[in-house]
Amino acid sequence: MKVLIADDHELVRDTLCAFIEREPDLSVSAASDFPGAARLIEKEGPFDLVLLDYNMPGMDGLDGLARARELNFNNPVAILSGTAPRSIAEAALAAGAAGFLPKNMAAKSLIHAIRFMAAGEQYA
Repeated sequence: MKVLIADDHELVRDTLCAFIEREPDLSVSAASDFPGAARLIEKEGPFDLVLLDYNMPGMDGLDGLARARELNFNNPVAILSGTAPRSIAEAALAAGAAGFLPKNMAAKSLIHAIRFMAAGEQYA
């Protein structure tokens, strides 16, 4: 399963990638901003799941979600955030996000959420 992580915080991005790469059936690519994520989707995609940081450069709110879904051929795209309020989470889900993941979730739960969303389910 191919996963793309896009987050502007290097520590968060590297930690998520390292944890995901421990799973034998998961491969991960990473970007530090939305334009970089878009380029990776066009070059390496479609991905089974794209995880986008809501507040990273280039996201432009939920416009980034819509653009990523389009680029990824409507394969699952989810939002990560450590600060977005519940209203943003609800709006993201209503706009077709595969999920809304808080950055304070347990790492093992992240792996379960990735598999769940890649299977076509919505995670919140």
